[in-house]
Amino acid sequence: MKRSVLLGTAGAVLAAATAFGAPWTATAGQSAGASAPAAADGQRAAVTKLSHADATARLRSAGIAWTSSGGCSDRNTPTCTSFEQVNLATIQGAATLKSASGCALTVTGGTETGHASGTYSHWNGYKLDFSPTGCLSGYITGTFTYIGERGDGAAQYEAASGNVYARESNHWDVTYYNCGGC
Repeated sequence: MKRSVLLGTAGAVLAAATAFGAPWTATAGQSAGASAPAAADGQRAAVTKLSHADATARLRSAGIAWTSSGGCSDRNTPTCTSFEQVNLATIQGAATLKSASGCALTVTGGTETGHASGTYSHWNGYKLDFSPTGCLSGYITGTFTYIGERGDGAAQYEAASGNVYARESNHWDVTYYNCGGC
């Protein structure tokens, strides 16, 4: 049975779902932050946002490194790498990628300003950039389905989960619509 929740924050929705052990959704306009992909019935899934500290603790726990060209984490500075307001599913998706691929991962871009805008953007917590190691590139191109080039010419690969991996000039730009099977 589907249940709708009228709680004020995505964290409260997550707490309620955990307490009741059931799939909970919030109707459009009730979830905190950016929109998540619409469910089949037209409702939107709740989006849980993380602080930079929580996100980095989760990345560290998963064995995922991150770097910043500016040596900082200020979300409003484009040379920083910030995870402030990143979606929980995005961080979980990175952990799923690490586990499934067995590759060392280094995040080079998070929710900081300076990336392209849009609903499923870095700023809105749906994207991370990764260093393009041979291991990671081989895993993505050998495991996921090539779906053509993006408008900017980046080759795109789609996982069975629906998450999309785009090979930009110096990194993998990953859009996490979900946690990738966590």
